[in-house]
Amino acid sequence: MSIQFDSFQELYDAEGQPLGAFLGPEAWALVREAVLARYAQPALPPEASEPLQDWRDLVQFWDFKYPVDHDVACEVCGNSTSAWELDEPRKFVLTAANLGGLVAFRCLGCGAKILKRHFKDSIKVETRPFIEEKSPRNLGRGK
Repeated sequence: MSIQFDSFQELYDAEGQPLGAFLGPEAWALVREAVLARYAQPALPPEASEPLQDWRDLVQFWDFKYPVDHDVACEVCGNSTSAWELDEPRKFVLTAANLGGLVAFRCLGCGAKILKRHFKDSIKVETRPFIEEKSPRNLGRGK
């Protein structure tokens, strides 16, 4: 299959440096799988990257008026647990924790992000559906 010249348009900045290209349907069909494979990011971080020490520090210095909570629930797919660390196999992966009371998880069922914000008297829970990370072309460029 040959590509017609009007199937793609190369883009350059004012200095003539390449910025990218617009691909027509025919051109995209030819390169789609290779491009997606090249820029595919794993949806879930490996367990080794869990910040478990940050979680342990939060638990050690817990000063909220309620006991430490170990439950996590995903409003997107319905996945839930009463003790996320003890599940085998795991249902959630810890992605962030800090002494300010913010704890974040990734659901292993659907990839959603669960944020638990611990305040003095209450916990606010927010679930965000999984969306692909920004592609490298959308990230800021340094000179």
